[in-house]
Amino acid sequence: MKREYDFSEGERGKFYHRDAVLRTPVYLDRKVQSYLAERARSKGVEVEDLVNQMLKHDIEMVERVR
Repeated sequence: MKREYDFSEGERGKFYHRDAVLRTPVYLDRKVQSYLAERARSKGVEVEDLVNQMLKHDIEMVERVR
């Protein structure tokens, strides 16, 4: 890394997009990832969709108990 950077020709907001959606990365344990990948493959869905289904189900259960 340089000690000093020259931003004199920089343009503020060049990459800013008001409607941009930030997708938070989630890092899974290797065994969890393998298990979910196998389950998703057997169901014919993407891992992302399977995880979302599982989390939605868990949220519903927690909300029922409240």
